[in-house]
Amino acid sequence: MNPGPMDLSEPKARLAFAIAKTLSERGFTAYFAGGCVRDHLMGQGPRDFDIATTATPDEVEKIFRKTIPVGKQFGVMIVVEGEAPFEVATFRCEGGYQDGRHPAHVAFTQPEEDAKRRDFTVNGMFYDPSAEKVIDFVGGLEDLPLKVIRAIGDPAARFEEDKLRLLRAIRFASTLGFEIEKKTWDALRKQASGIHAVSPERIREEIVKIFTRAGAARGFVLLSESGLMKEILPEVETMRGVKQPENFHPEGDVYEHTRLLLEHFHPPVSTTLAFAALFHDIGKPKTAAIRKGRLTFYEHSEEGVKIACEIMKRLRFSNEEIDGVAECVANHMKFMEVQKMRAGKLKQFISRPHFKDEMELHRADCTASHGMLDNLAFLQDKLKEYANEELKPKPLVNGHDLMDLGMKPGPAMKPVLEELYELQLEGTHETREEALAWAKQKIRHLP
Repeated sequence: MNPGPMDLSEPKARLAFAIAKTLSERGFTAYFAGGCVRDHLMGQGPRDFDIATTATPDEVEKIFRKTIPVGKQFGVMIVVEGEAPFEVATFRCEGGYQDGRHPAHVAFTQPEEDAKRRDFTVNGMFYDPSAEKVIDFVGGLEDLPLKVIRAIGDPAARFEEDKLRLLRAIRFASTLGFEIEKKTWDALRKQASGIHAVSPERIREEIVKIFTRAGAARGFVLLSESGLMKEILPEVETMRGVKQPENFHPEGDVYEHTRLLLEHFHPPVSTTLAFAALFHDIGKPKTAAIRKGRLTFYEHSEEGVKIACEIMKRLRFSNEEIDGVAECVANHMKFMEVQKMRAGKLKQFISRPHFKDEMELHRADCTASHGMLDNLAFLQDKLKEYANEELKPKPLVNGHDLMDLGMKPGPAMKPVLEELYELQLEGTHETREEALAWAKQKIRHLP
């Protein structure tokens, strides 16, 4: 496998090359490392460049104008060139792992020893930008064309050192479309329960990458089969074996429906969409019931919102992300009603902030089950019809106006204001005067 020199035509690639060249001119060895080498060998343009060098962190600080000591004690510095950050790490060997994530001590060493402490063979290669050649001490050049994720050295030892590698193996296998080598897979499954040594934030980062990139459906299956799903997202595992009515879900149980739904996305997808898909039916196991001889899941959306919020808080998602997913889960069943909605209500429905993600969720949800897309087609036509309209105009009447008309402040105001706004969106009230006249009559007839 020899695709020739690495493409350094992109600005970021040229900056990375300049850093490596500067180090070389000062007498240090400097190689590109990890994912950028793998991507280059796969014929993909590298996006992120990590640089490994014989220069120590102190020497890196002296050489470059702007540096950030993000992990200086572990030999890792950030060099900022042209406003772009690059990780520059000293070749090192590590030992004395005590917490399943961080080494107790680090010693600076040579490239071959550094390669042996990395995670997987396809990520353990170097590229010498000066000589324009790949340097492989770990067998990555053999495994890459075989599409194999193989731990470097002893798989059990690699996972014991850093439990995050359990999730990284799943991510690389699903995103790249590779198989996990048997010994690596066996060690991964055996150590799955150790994932709790990793912080919720780091777990979140990995599963976001798994579910927002290519291969999300396969990542879903690998997480489950490895035992990691049971540890990280036990609520998702409860969807296994939960049967659904065959007339709407010929594909099978809730677990299989969710897997198939993920398969129908066109990556990359947003975090909101990915996790709304993962959790849209997560309320079904708790709400499944037989009523009048029929299997039902009444209020599974509402139950799903509660469960989704609990999971996302546990994994330290932002409040904004939690709110977005909660809204998508809460509304996913309302798409069945869109053709019956009054124009004002429909305009409010489609002008919400996450509607684009909700619509894509609806498309994949239907495609992964009964296949009926008439509501999707209806909405697509309506979006064209409303393309030149302002769907969220300022209300003609507010709460203060209602009080001026004699209405007492309180919860009774909300439905009146909502109906007023719907009528405004429908064009029934085009002026403030018309809206106030309607409101006056409405208030007069209230209990």
